[in-house]
Amino acid sequence: MSIMSKPILHNRPSRVKSLLAALTGLLLIGLPASAQNTEVTTVPFVDLNLYKGTWHEIASFPMMFQNSECEGTTATYTLNPDKSVKVWNQCYVPDGQGYRLEHVEGRARPVDDSNSKLKVQFFWPFEGDYWVIALDDNYQYAMVGHPSRDYLWILSRDRVMDAQTYQMLLDKARSQGFDISRLRQTPPRS
Repeated sequence: MSIMSKPILHNRPSRVKSLLAALTGLLLIGLPASAQNTEVTTVPFVDLNLYKGTWHEIASFPMMFQNSECEGTTATYTLNPDKSVKVWNQCYVPDGQGYRLEHVEGRARPVDDSNSKLKVQFFWPFEGDYWVIALDDNYQYAMVGHPSRDYLWILSRDRVMDAQTYQMLLDKARSQGFDISRLRQTPPRS
């Protein structure tokens, strides 16, 4: 991340940060399976060594646990020795004096050898589905969804995504039954 002209971040506990963490856990509880869930398809394989690193959120379905003023939202994945993945989600919230960093840390584990379906846990014992439903051959963009179709994220290695790639991902999400009218583009940190 580059340092912006605004004052230094504050990384202090806050009611919003606590709410963010608690509600993230609720998201990942998971929803009951239905016949519609089987229609969401994942990519055939995810190489977690190539997937690790920082991804910028380009767009997502609004979540009640994420501050609607978040800018520059990122997810950073690090491989653990036990083959699980450390998940670090963060965003910047304007606070009148600059920006306040909000973050939550979790852990993901592959469900099978394809690594395209993971279970993510931010608070024990709750886990949620993290399904990679689109992935660039060079791991420069990804789209992640939930089998319920209630959650969707478009991610990029870069802070911005070209219009053609973004439209292709919208088309793919629509073809899998996601309501793309719910997508909100994530503002980069100003």
